[in-house]
Amino acid sequence: MAHIVIIGASTGGLPAAYEIRCALGKDHKITVISNTDTFHFVPSNPWVAVGWRKREDTTFKLEPYLTKKKIDFIAVGAQDLKPEDNQVVLADGQVIDYDYLVIATGPRLAFEEVEGLGPQGHTESVCTINHAEKAYEHWQSFLKDPGPIVVGAVQGASCFGPAYEFAFIMDSDLRKHKLRDKVPMTFVTSEPYIGHLGLGGVGDSRGMMESELRNKHLKWITNAKVTRVEDGKMYVAEHNDKGEVIKEHELDFSFSMMLPAFKGVDAIANVGEDLVNPRGFVKVDCNQRNPKWPNIYSVGVCIAIPPTEVTPIPTGTPKTGYMIESMVTATAMNIKAELEGRPANNEATWNAICLADMGDTGVAFVAMPQIPPRNVSWMKKGKWVHLAKVAFEKYFIKKMKKGSTENLYEKYILKALGIEKIR
Repeated sequence: MAHIVIIGASTGGLPAAYEIRCALGKDHKITVISNTDTFHFVPSNPWVAVGWRKREDTTFKLEPYLTKKKIDFIAVGAQDLKPEDNQVVLADGQVIDYDYLVIATGPRLAFEEVEGLGPQGHTESVCTINHAEKAYEHWQSFLKDPGPIVVGAVQGASCFGPAYEFAFIMDSDLRKHKLRDKVPMTFVTSEPYIGHLGLGGVGDSRGMMESELRNKHLKWITNAKVTRVEDGKMYVAEHNDKGEVIKEHELDFSFSMMLPAFKGVDAIANVGEDLVNPRGFVKVDCNQRNPKWPNIYSVGVCIAIPPTEVTPIPTGTPKTGYMIESMVTATAMNIKAELEGRPANNEATWNAICLADMGDTGVAFVAMPQIPPRNVSWMKKGKWVHLAKVAFEKYFIKKMKKGSTENLYEKYILKALGIEKIR
């Protein structure tokens, strides 16, 4: 009997546990390790931050649902990894032996890379449910005394979608409160142009997103490096295509949400260069295995993927839900193959398929593959996207509670919405 250990229980780790259990049957032991006892649906966080959702709408306790699938659960974070010994050391001193390890930790949020950034500094975040709830507390105060807003993503960020979403969601909520006319808004991003998204653009994302920002009266600064943040003031250096500073901005704000750059979590990053790249992301081959230790797999935001292209200000490549889902399936099939003595040659399909909410409308985009050149590059806007994302939130949480092993992004977004017709 093999022991498969999964570190992380979010949108990569939880589906991995279900799919591996389904693939292997009951003959092998599976243990999920997490620094939280609760699953939360991360894409809903921008809604939580303006009060459109509450914690109970987007979270559930993990243990009852994992137990139903005969999956062990330890709600203690990993502190150290000893790959030569096939062991994970937990924060409480427990040592967990494994035959196969799946690293699905998600990222460490590197707020410290910009002075004054983050919930411990002077800006908000929608990266976690706790951050989103804290942002909502400040949002409620802001509505009573509105002023300028600065929103966006700092240098090194690799997840730009939520920044755009939150900008438009705030715009929509301000309109509902009849306060939009009192709130100048500026979108600040390390992207070389609006709609780059860390993907080199998708379809006419540049033209469409610039048009939306203009229509919503949002100014923007691209090729932006945030040098520091003080209480109510952000210092931003704007660069040209050569990476030269062309303008220094001092932006006043009463409310700000800026996405940080990501790094690998300490327990994994500390292992060193055989496992991770300089940012602490796990090195994997095309079969999701680490080249040094092939019994270590990794899925999701914590894996190393090079940037789509060199940009004047560093930008990372996003890992979208559909892409993570595909990594999970490849990992489950490869562990099964190895246990059966077959080659582990299953590969993930690195396509980007996403629904981005924009408050009262939304944008759907498909990039196949995610990194150019592409076979499909498609983007559409409409209220149907907003409604579809609302429905998908409920659908995904319901399916996770049931232990679904279906590829939910493909089943729902491609098939239910008819996007498969463009494939």
